[in-house]
Amino acid sequence: MSSEAVPHVPIPPRGVDYRGKIVLAPMVRSGELPSRLLALQYGADLVWGPETIDKAMIGTTRSVNPRTGCIEWSRVPSNMGLSADAKPSIIYRLHPEREGKKHIYQMGTNKPERAVEAARLVAADVAGIDINAGCPKSFSTDGGMGAALLKTPDKLCAILEALVKNIVPEFGIGISVKIRILGNAELTEALVRKLVRTGIHALTVHCRTTPMRPRERAIRDQLPMVRQICHEAGVACVMNGDVTSRDQGLKLMEEYGVDGAMIATAAEKNSSCFRSEADGGLSPWSEVVESYIRHAIDVGNKFGNTKYLLAQLVPGRHAEATGMMRGHSYADVCSALGYSHLMDIARETDLALGIDPASLQRAKDKMEREKKERKAAAAEAKRKANSSAAAAGGNMAEARSTGQPAKRSLSQRGSSLSGTAATPTAAAAAAAATATAHQADVAAAPAEATLQAAPEAAAV
Repeated sequence: MSSEAVPHVPIPPRGVDYRGKIVLAPMVRSGELPSRLLALQYGADLVWGPETIDKAMIGTTRSVNPRTGCIEWSRVPSNMGLSADAKPSIIYRLHPEREGKKHIYQMGTNKPERAVEAARLVAADVAGIDINAGCPKSFSTDGGMGAALLKTPDKLCAILEALVKNIVPEFGIGISVKIRILGNAELTEALVRKLVRTGIHALTVHCRTTPMRPRERAIRDQLPMVRQICHEAGVACVMNGDVTSRDQGLKLMEEYGVDGAMIATAAEKNSSCFRSEADGGLSPWSEVVESYIRHAIDVGNKFGNTKYLLAQLVPGRHAEATGMMRGHSYADVCSALGYSHLMDIARETDLALGIDPASLQRAKDKMEREKKERKAAAAEAKRKANSSAAAAGGNMAEARSTGQPAKRSLSQRGSSLSGTAATPTAAAAAAAATATAHQADVAAAPAEATLQAAPEAAAV
């Protein structure tokens, strides 16, 4: 079914049309700012940010980083109280010029009023707000969010209706939801029919059930039904699950009649999957890694997150990867990968992030020394315990050897039967003989009595 043949929910003034798009999926850790910029560089049409819980955003302060140009929402951790040394933590960040008009903010929530409160904080800076109703991880479902909302469709619909009512007219952006298929088509159909009546602009369906994991093959047999319901309501339908490239995504869109395709795992490994074969296709990992590091340095990404992504981007066991993962700073990584042309800006970013490689190395050396000392102490304690056990065993052996007579030979044991040592045995034998004789006397007494009585009987 062509896009002209179906009705469309009107696109808000600042919103985006989700149709005809190949997009980056929301991914925790793998969906941070430099990853999104890398995906856009290689041709992603839209990028989803990682799920952010509504409670985490409420109470944050919005500011613009003068060095990077990024918009940052930060707050002092609750466990720091009012301490003068408390340093705000960045909860969310985006680059307004490089991604703002293509950025979809994904929220984790379980209450309509809280969803609206959190959405108001970011709505002016993003192109759309998406509700996560598909994450199977416990940090989401334990709070009644993510895939747990699939079990409470009325609550999910209430959240979407509240956002459509309050955010769309106030900020002029679209509202969408991301779900998973349910155990059978009838349940999925009932859910989707409810969702498309809330006024949303797009629905993304992950073609796996909640218990399924990425290694399990996506199930697409319910996809045509979901697409049909969405199109009847004028809602864009985006598919997710085992989409590996732009070209494959476009073919799947044509095959199943959906409006868009979302890429996750493949983009985590090589974001050039968003580039079509006609435009060059996949780039070698070395090119992708250098581009990623440039983005990470430019925006001052947390170094720990950068190392995590580099571990996904560098395939196999390369010597560069070994040196890179041992690094403590952007300068260390650039040195390991041979990016001398990036060393100056790498050092500037390290300084801005408060990364001091020398102090980090000293701390690591100290930890290594303490680890070796603990290991040596444990070995010494074990050695002493073994020595004590051996000494105790020797003492017991000595006590046994001094407290018992030596074993005698068979000839010695045999000759002793006629000696003093055999006296108890001889006495026992004599006692046994006396007992036997006594038993014989007792047995003979009745017979004697019988013989004495016989003459008397005959006289009668």
